[in-house]
Amino acid sequence: MASKGKQILAVVSAASMAVALAACGGGGSSSSSNTGSSAGGKGGTLQYDIFKPIEHLDPQRVYVGREITNFRRTVYRGLVAFPISTDPQVANKPVADLATDSGTSSNGAKTWSFTLKSGVKWQDGKPVTCEDFKYGASRVFATDVITGGPNYLLTYLDVGTHNTKAGPVSNYSGPYTKKGQAEFDKAITCSGNTITYHFKKPWADFNLAVAALEMMDPYRKDMDKGDKSNYQIFSNGPYKLQGTWNKERGGTLVRNTNYDPKTDSTDLRKALPDQITFNIGQPTETIYDQIIADSGNAKDTVTSQSVPPSYYSQITGAVADRAVNVKSPFVDYLTPNVTRLSLPVRKALAESTDVSGWITAGGGPKAYSPAKSIVNPAVVGYQPNPAFTNIPEKGDPAAAKKMLQQAGVKMPYPIKFTYPKSDTMDKQAAALQAGWNKAGFKVSLDGLTDTYYDVIQKPSSTSDVIWGGWGSDWPSAITVTPPLFDSRVNGVGVPGSTSNGQDYGNYKSKAFNALVDQAQAATSL
Repeated sequence: MASKGKQILAVVSAASMAVALAACGGGGSSSSSNTGSSAGGKGGTLQYDIFKPIEHLDPQRVYVGREITNFRRTVYRGLVAFPISTDPQVANKPVADLATDSGTSSNGAKTWSFTLKSGVKWQDGKPVTCEDFKYGASRVFATDVITGGPNYLLTYLDVGTHNTKAGPVSNYSGPYTKKGQAEFDKAITCSGNTITYHFKKPWADFNLAVAALEMMDPYRKDMDKGDKSNYQIFSNGPYKLQGTWNKERGGTLVRNTNYDPKTDSTDLRKALPDQITFNIGQPTETIYDQIIADSGNAKDTVTSQSVPPSYYSQITGAVADRAVNVKSPFVDYLTPNVTRLSLPVRKALAESTDVSGWITAGGGPKAYSPAKSIVNPAVVGYQPNPAFTNIPEKGDPAAAKKMLQQAGVKMPYPIKFTYPKSDTMDKQAAALQAGWNKAGFKVSLDGLTDTYYDVIQKPSSTSDVIWGGWGSDWPSAITVTPPLFDSRVNGVGVPGSTSNGQDYGNYKSKAFNALVDQAQAATSL
């Protein structure tokens, strides 16, 4: 999933052409114990401060770790969910949420069934039905409308494909065109309160995918407005949106009177505050100034913003007691746009990337550690990538310059580096720029100040190097490389496509895709 907060910056190999910069310790989060909710009791208003706008509220489009976590505990419930626990053995095992159990697989893990609980309602009092789950899943296939979200279902669900010049494309195109609807209706079936999913290949950890993401969440057909639903919330959880969400300023969640806690578990949702207000727009430094001062609303405030490097010296005493620094499952990485940069140029970029400069500018070892793979070491299946071992952490501009000279390109070679702008990331980008310029590049920095992922997901992007942040979607390494580099599920090269999914650099390799197919054929964990 896409990241918010601190990670690793990784430079990936020249073959896959992502540059993994660093793996990190975790995001800073501070709160006081002045409200009933933060003290462990019920009540009060929790203030949640965020710098940049949230890009998606639509459950089928949410794909940032922070939003998945926040919305899963507040407004969106799924068939199963991960419990709240600091014990990985507990936290990584899905338990029943809207289903009666964690699901039943058969047919060599190609078929999964779940039976729904009774008594679960939407915020308007109508029941959550099997058809709502089926409709929610159908929206994932409308890749021209429901963009930016996870796309695993396109690969697994047992609907046919047809060949195009860009490769095989699903026969089903979602609920708005209904092209291929008959095939979809056979692939997901409802029988009373039981929903059954039929896959074309084994999906042994499907219930982990359901728990970790919101792509399989229910969505009521009469509430669907396509792309216009992106900033709407229609809740089946303990909270609902009060009024409307303002992209630039945020919104407020209040208690959902049609939520029945008897259908839920406090292992999944405690729902302690009476109200949660998301405040968007203040710079990270301003947020931390207020939290550290611990006055006014700041007494009841948390933030998912990473600690600014210059503020680490202030996270002491009582402030440190209120702060949480966790190991992050995310990796910062750089991906070159392969439609704009040749292989020799991409190799020279990787050779001259100053990973240590990125780490230092981002807060040093308290914030980051260098990555040896685009897969975080905390992820099940991690192995060091030998492609990372021969590049010094400071980069080798002299060696990179020789590569450019041997490639016969005109120097200085111009490249545009796109990243989400902030004071800290401006400094980190400048550190990379310095190393690349020494190697014979002429780097222009393109810091985006509004939304980010919806911009870099445009196939027509003129960016040459793009920052990305990624963490495993569920506890498996197979949820890292395929969603980032499998061109088929990301729609790379498809005529008329308006998004390249998570494959921001438009990478396409039949050999890599074949390896993905081989790995996904496993019938058990």
